[in-house]
Formats: sequence, C-alpha cells, structure tokens
Amino acid sequence: MKKTKHSSPKNAKVSKSKNLASPKGMRDIINEEYYNFQGFFEKAQEVAVYYGFKPIETPMLEQVETFTSGIGEGTDIVDKEMYTLKTKGGDHLALKPEQTAGLMRSYIEHGMQNLPQPVMFYQYAPAFRHDNPQRGRYRQFWQFDLDSLGSDKSIVDALVIKVGMSILEEAGAQNLSVDINSIGDKECRHVYLRELTSYYRKHINGLAHIDRERLKTNPLRILDSKEEKTKEVNEGAPDAVSFLCASCKKHFKEVLEYLEEMGIGYTINKNLVRGLSYYTRTVFEIIETEGAEDGTPLTLAGGGRYDYLARQLGSKKDVPAVGFSIGVDRIISSPWYKKLSPRIMKKPKIYFIQLGSEAKLKSLNIIDILRKAHVPIAQSISKDSLGSQLAIAEKLGVPYALIFGVKEAIENSVIVRDMSNRSQETVKLKHLLEYLKEIK
Repeated sequence: MKKTKHSSPKNAKVSKSKNLASPKGMRDIINEEYYNFQGFFEKAQEVAVYYGFKPIETPMLEQVETFTSGIGEGTDIVDKEMYTLKTKGGDHLALKPEQTAGLMRSYIEHGMQNLPQPVMFYQYAPAFRHDNPQRGRYRQFWQFDLDSLGSDKSIVDALVIKVGMSILEEAGAQNLSVDINSIGDKECRHVYLRELTSYYRKHINGLAHIDRERLKTNPLRILDSKEEKTKEVNEGAPDAVSFLCASCKKHFKEVLEYLEEMGIGYTINKNLVRGLSYYTRTVFEIIETEGAEDGTPLTLAGGGRYDYLARQLGSKKDVPAVGFSIGVDRIISSPWYKKLSPRIMKKPKIYFIQLGSEAKLKSLNIIDILRKAHVPIAQSISKDSLGSQLAIAEKLGVPYALIFGVKEAIENSVIVRDMSNRSQETVKLKHLLEYLKEIK
C-alpha cells in the first residue's frame, strides 16, 4: 500500500497563511489610504455635479458578450485580461474590466434615448484585469468615469476634457497637458486602415511578434504598441488626421478651438488610438508631465468618442457618446496628490470615557445625543479602566475628555476634562451641548 505523506503542523500553518493572503495584484485599502480614495471621489463627484453630470452604478458583473462585442476581439483586455466565470445556471459572466460598455448597455436597456439628450453620468467603481501588476497598476483598480451620451457635438468632447482637467487640478496635479488625436469615423477610417495596413506589411520584419498578430485582427492597436521595436516603425506610419473626411476634420478642428479658448494646452499625437476598438473620432489622454517620482510623464486619464458602441451591443441605432476614465490608484500614489479628506471624516474633539456598569448602561444614549448634535467623538466603551481610556485619549491627541462614572450616571451629569491642562468641570447632561459649543 502506498504511504500518504502527511504535512507537519508547521507546514500546514505556512500553507494556511499563504491561502489567507490577498490575491496577486489586489490589496486591502485601509487607514489613511482609504480616506485618500474617498476624498478623491468626493472631489471628483463635486466637480462633475457642478457641470451637470448625475450618478450611475452598473453591476460588477456583466454578460461576457457586453465586453467581447463592445471592446472587441484583438484587444489585450478581451484576449488576455478578463476575469470570467460560468454560473450554475449557465450564464457566462465577466467582472467588468472597464465601465463604458456596461454604461451603454444600461442606456439601451432602460430606454434612455427617450430622455432629453444628452444624458450625462459619472460613476466610481473597481474594475478588474488579469494584467501584470506593476507600480500604480493593480488587477483590481479604481476608476472614476464621466460620460455624455446622445450628442455628437464637438463642444461635448471639449466639455468632457475640461471636467477631467478640473478634477485632476483640484486633486493637486499642476503640469497637465492633453495628448489628442482623431481616428475618423466609418466614412473615412477604412481608407486610413487600408493605407496603415499596407505600410505595416511593407515593414512587417520590423514589427514585434505581438504586433504581427495584431495586424491580422486590429491594425490600429499597433500604433499603441509598447514594444520598442514597433515604436521605431510607428514613427513613419501614416497619420489618421491626413485621411479625415470633411465632417471629421471639421469636428476635430472645433474640439481644438474649444480647448484653445479654455487655455488647455494640447499636443496632436498621431499614434494615439487608445486600446479599445469602440473609439471613433476624438481620442485623448490627460498627462501629468512631471507626474512620476522619476520625473517621467504619467497618463492619469484617457478616453474619447464611441459613437458606434451602441450598435456593436445590438442597438438598431448608433448612439453618439464621449467619455473618459481616471485611474484613481495612480493619482492616490502620486507625490503631488493633495490627500483630500472626505467630508464625513471629522477629527474627534471629544473622547468619551465611561466607568462602571451603571454608566455603561447609559453610555450609548449619551453618544447618540452627541452624534445628533454632530459632535465627533472617539471612545473605547468596551474598556473599564480610567487609566487605559485616558491613555488612549492622550495618544489620539483629543482636546477634551468626557468622563461618565457611577456618580455622574446617578446625577445625570458628566465631567468635561481639558486634556491640555487637566482642568475639569462637572456639567449637567441637559446643558452639555450648550457647554460644548462654548469650548469648541
């Protein structure tokens, strides 16, 4: 009989601890980092609301076809990076790798085309891609998206870019510029694609292997290649702007004029196509030119127009739309980030101390009185020792302590101690809020 090798208790412990680790490329967001994320979202939300955008939240999971039809085959996201699963009922679902396709699905499903157009939304949520984790990039990452659906006007493109710039500037970014391009529409892009494909075939030996594969499925993606070998070939590639039809050329010219009028600096980047196949006409990235610690430019947001996405998802009509996505993780880790504090985060002014069972019984009612009066507190009501509770109050640097003992519970009073000089005063509970207003 074959012997079974048993793990030692020590090995079992190691194995168990490994299983308890967060998945690769994902992490817990706690303490100050959590507040940094929350503070950014509140600032982004505030700016978006003032420009007329409204909130929306789409499901974490979508039908796989939402992304394969919308984002398109031949993109890294669909081919390699999606997290997919099959339910017991046979549904084939995917954790959303981005938010735009789900937003358009929601627009179509809920008949939003019958609302006054355009409809403008913002959303903030995690997205998931099985990518190689690296600095500032995770497999679960947070995005703030802003989208306008239902208008093909150039002013809407400019509006979206302006809102993105405003959000980033108020978060602390100072050296922003816009890389922008137009990749045309269905009237003129096929001519450009034919010319581009012909160019790459002539230089196929200079392309990296991955880009030779892209030539068969999605030639535009080669312009966005990160391969050094391909980058050299791309320097001589034909640019999309030269092939724009009159309508696309007019649209692009107007977008640039709006940016100039608002004083937004931009660079026309002929190789900018963005990595998703649903883009059409305007594509852009917002870059912090000194964003990284080593001084290299950092892309903070990217987006563009996606007028044909609705039809790709099964709609009978095109829905003109434009939007962008901000990579929040990258902003939070940037040295220039202002570390915005969420509004709900109030530094406690009071440390509530209770002593004895009689006081403990009434403690929660007193804390609720303070909460309703918007007096932020800290407490350790599970503790019984005066010394341990005062030590925590001192460590937290809270200005005042409320001491509520057996005597105070009987007399409906509380001791207010000034932690800076140890002076204290007994105050009746019915006068407590009035007293606290005077010492604030």
